[in-house]
Amino acid sequence: ESQGNTHINEGADHPPYNSMPATSGWHYTQPLAPVKWGVHNEFIPEEKRLHNLEHGGISITYDSNRATEELIKSLEEILTNAGAEKFFEILLSPYPDTQNTINLTSWTFIDSFDDFDKKRINDFIKSHHNSANAPERLAN
Repeated sequence: ESQGNTHINEGADHPPYNSMPATSGWHYTQPLAPVKWGVHNEFIPEEKRLHNLEHGGISITYDSNRATEELIKSLEEILTNAGAEKFFEILLSPYPDTQNTINLTSWTFIDSFDDFDKKRINDFIKSHHNSANAPERLAN
């Protein structure tokens, strides 16, 4: 269920998100967000990551406490191949302490699982990239 797309100032209090990782809700505006698309080696706070989802992007996160180097490399390859299909608006980043090892999110959608499944990931990207559900899809 959508928690809206209210823009907030850095450090502002807000209610808790209804999923982890979040798929909608309170987030920072520019210049704090959206963050640069692509591979990130550090956790991206929800308030920054959600702005990317608001623009129709996809976030792939992995539990940094359980992900192997092999898994991370496989996920990075998904982003490399996505560019060939014109799916540029994708984030990849660690997200510690999630219930599952891999989490795919777009605006109001989440799919979480433990074992790498290239087809499942690509299907999610194709289904939700620039989705009409995203309040500001196709925005920069």
